[in-house]
Amino acid sequence: MRLFNAWEMGQDQTKQQIEKGLHLYQSNQTEKALQVWMRVLEKSADPAGRFRVLGCLITAHAEMGRYKDMLKFAVVQIDTARELEDPDYLTEGYLNLARSNEKLCEFQKTISYCKTCLNMQGTTVSLQLNGQDYEKALFFPCKAAELVNDYGTGWSLKYRAMSQYHMAVAYRKLGRLADAMDCCEESMKIALQHGDRPLQALCLLCFADIHLSRKDVQTAFPRYDSAMSIMTEIGNRLGQIQVLLGVAKCWMIQKELDKALESIEKGQELAEGLGNKLGLLKLHCLCERIYRTKGQQRELRDHVVKFHECVEEMELYCGMCGESIGEKNNQLQALPCSHFFHLKCLQTNGTRGCPNCRRLSVKPGYV
Repeated sequence: MRLFNAWEMGQDQTKQQIEKGLHLYQSNQTEKALQVWMRVLEKSADPAGRFRVLGCLITAHAEMGRYKDMLKFAVVQIDTARELEDPDYLTEGYLNLARSNEKLCEFQKTISYCKTCLNMQGTTVSLQLNGQDYEKALFFPCKAAELVNDYGTGWSLKYRAMSQYHMAVAYRKLGRLADAMDCCEESMKIALQHGDRPLQALCLLCFADIHLSRKDVQTAFPRYDSAMSIMTEIGNRLGQIQVLLGVAKCWMIQKELDKALESIEKGQELAEGLGNKLGLLKLHCLCERIYRTKGQQRELRDHVVKFHECVEEMELYCGMCGESIGEKNNQLQALPCSHFFHLKCLQTNGTRGCPNCRRLSVKPGYV
């Protein structure tokens, strides 16, 4: 009976200390929160409590851009999940391993861990589509912002910051630049308060893209430089590709085509090293425009071919009309089988099944 009571007291203390750390973290006292959670990790004998505190440490290090530490804690969390012998804990652990490797751009490992999750019973997986249906892209962060407001001050400002950032990106692509600037400024303010370096870098990139959309190249350049500095520091190579794309577009506006090609070459090296086909597709598209302007037909044909190879490999085309997806703002619809089409094609086709795999259900999925 004494052992049972001691065990229960240990669980209660663990829970209290985790909550204390969360309160400190939400109050922007990040280092104090980390110290509390590390003490829990060292002293707690409760596996479920250790699993939870490891989740807190993983999230905190992800938001600070400390991705190698994030991976270290994710590995420990998997060992703890195996000790608990619970599929839900294992699923969460493998997802955190996938997230950690994704942050470090280890995409093959990320895919492997995601497949492990898919093979586990009771797992729910959501799909993100990087098409160009900007209205849908705006809808989801707006709903997230509404939820944060509805739940009040108890919710972390970081959720609000991320929803504002994604709204800024969608507003920019819709051409609503004033709205984009407002959302990005609010997101940046919170990111600075919390010392969230990854989000600061994304906001700087968004600011630069907004100024690029306004053709204000002189204002865009220093923001791209600042974003690149932070992204290099934290190891965000995908972000670096986006920065180089923006810089190349700035040089193109200034008619400095050779300088634009230098930026594109650096971006291609990064994208090829990561296996980032979407980045390569965008870079080939820019090269096509540059070589068309320069009248260099051989290079132009080379990049047109490579662009369409990327489209084919990524299946970025409507399965009904065959047109490329992502070249302009289109309304898209995903089916439960994960194939996606132009909404207008689905509405006019009249079929009850997916044209690609012939499944009968055409209930919409989330894009």
